[in-house]
Amino acid sequence: MFFKMKTKITKKTILKVVIGRAFTFKVNTELGQWENKTTISPDLTPGEREKLLDNFKAAIQIPTVSFSESSQNITALQEFDLLLRRVFPKVFSSSLVRHELVGNYSHLFTVAGSDADLEPYMLLAHIDVVPANEADGWDAPPFSAQELNGFIYGRGTIDNKQSVMGILQALEYLLEKGYTPRRSFYIGLGHDEEVNGLHGAVNIVKLLKSRGVKLLYVLDEGLAVLDGIISGLDGPAALIGISEKGQVTVKLSVITTPGHSSMPPRESWRRIQCPGFLVMVLNVIHHVKSVALLSTPQQMNVMPSNAEAYVNFRIHSAQTLQEVLNLVRWTISDERVTVKMINGFDPLPVSSYDEQSFGFQIIKKTVQGMFPQLTVAPGICVGNTDSRHYKDITRDIYRFAPSWFKPGDPQRFHGVNERISIKNYEEIVLFYFLLIQRNDNRKLPDPHVSQHEL
Repeated sequence: MFFKMKTKITKKTILKVVIGRAFTFKVNTELGQWENKTTISPDLTPGEREKLLDNFKAAIQIPTVSFSESSQNITALQEFDLLLRRVFPKVFSSSLVRHELVGNYSHLFTVAGSDADLEPYMLLAHIDVVPANEADGWDAPPFSAQELNGFIYGRGTIDNKQSVMGILQALEYLLEKGYTPRRSFYIGLGHDEEVNGLHGAVNIVKLLKSRGVKLLYVLDEGLAVLDGIISGLDGPAALIGISEKGQVTVKLSVITTPGHSSMPPRESWRRIQCPGFLVMVLNVIHHVKSVALLSTPQQMNVMPSNAEAYVNFRIHSAQTLQEVLNLVRWTISDERVTVKMINGFDPLPVSSYDEQSFGFQIIKKTVQGMFPQLTVAPGICVGNTDSRHYKDITRDIYRFAPSWFKPGDPQRFHGVNERISIKNYEEIVLFYFLLIQRNDNRKLPDPHVSQHEL
């Protein structure tokens, strides 16, 4: 579910910047009343463009899989660390950048700005990926980074190594060109986001808290550019996540007397209660999209003594965890059914997105500068990200990367044939290249003066 926001797109002076293979980007250079009116050009040589893609492919080929909170491919995480140090030498050697390993495998970069009075911001991404099996029907092996019809296939291409490599590649290019930021910023790369980020993001936040760090805003993965996916919308839209849903998993259980199916008791969960139990589960599912798993007997002629269902809810920002638990109990209304919360948390606070919201407007301005045809609007992420762990050290958390999704592409998340176009990956590098520079504005322009530019 997304919020609506009116967006006015006007004619802009544009500069064609060649950065890809046989295509160009159109980048807005007319900043109007914006303080920072010059940017370092992102012009790249053919050799640099080829190296950019080689670096990304190398990242995809390392199977940094998280299987569970207690099981990860540690060897792959160590290999990934070596890759970053090898392909981004300026990032790891610059006197402006402080690098730290956190939780053994996560990375924290502190990039020092020239103006200590400006509040810092932070860019997030995660290194780990979910498992992938070629036998599931991939067109190319999931850790091959193979090119097919202009796309790079592989686990992590859209979740979330495109941002990991895009952020560092952009910073590498800026440092090579002599860039010194005015506003300090941090880069956090978690190694266990897919399994709740308890060792990566959580420990990065603890470290920042211990240093008294407060962030102007945080930008993480989340929403994207949706083209032909939102019904009723004419043209593509860039949706910037201003919140994400909470979640809760509850266990529903019924205990009865076991027995043989040839001599069933007057009432059993399988014979009588099972249909009712399923109705209860389905009623709950009707209210909030979820997944239910039912236990089954080991043999068909055995009357089982218990039935269980685990139901996972994604909680909208307009609701709370407690309200969902109350709804479950009210929907079931049967004292024989035990309702137990396994885990959960409330939806994240809604970040600001008005004309005075620095982070939102900087992100929006960067997107519209690259893609003047886009509508840009706030939205809510249905999934969860590492950024939720940062809510105590920042007022605003945004969730966006300019990955382009057409019909069928969202199903590639955690699914088969995850891929990104070569052009789109280069756009992502350019996005961070421009975004980092645009954050050097001391403040936003007066909205009454430059509203036409926003």
